[in-house]
This record gives sequence, C-alpha cells and structure tokens, in this order.
Amino acid sequence: MQIGVKRLVLDVLKSHEPTLPELASRLSDIDGVNEVNISLVEIDQSTESVKITLEGENIKFDEISKCLIDNGAVIHSIDEVSVRKK
Repeated sequence: MQIGVKRLVLDVLKSHEPTLPELASRLSDIDGVNEVNISLVEIDQSTESVKITLEGENIKFDEISKCLIDNGAVIHSIDEVSVRKK
C-alpha cells in the first residue's frame, strides 16, 4: 500500500520577488501538484509572510521545499497535511 500527500498547507516567509503569481506558477509546475493557493498574511519592507496551500495526488515535500528555497523563501511551519492510501 502506498500513501500519497494530497494536501499541504505551509507558513512561508519570502522576499518580494518572485511575485505571488510567479511563485504559484512555479509550484504548480511540480509533478503531483494540481492546485496552488497563496494568501498574503503580512508584508514589510523586504519580506512577505504567506500561507501556501497545495493540493494534488502525490505531493513531494522535498520538491516543494527545494522550489521554495530556490525562489528565496523559507518554510516556517507545516500547518496542515492530508494523505491518502492508494
């Protein structure tokens, strides 16, 4: 039996670049990700705190984390995770 992550909610700190639509697009390009929602929680001079919700069939956390790091973001916490048995 295989278990796949179908929903992941992350609290993330990012720089102003890339923009939210650009980051959402880059995350949606990752295999297993079907939907990306990003909500702006707080903004200051150099950073943005955002809540990122990813939905899909088999979301790979390592690939999500690498994409965020490559785009100048840091994961503060994993706020929610849902898995499904296959």
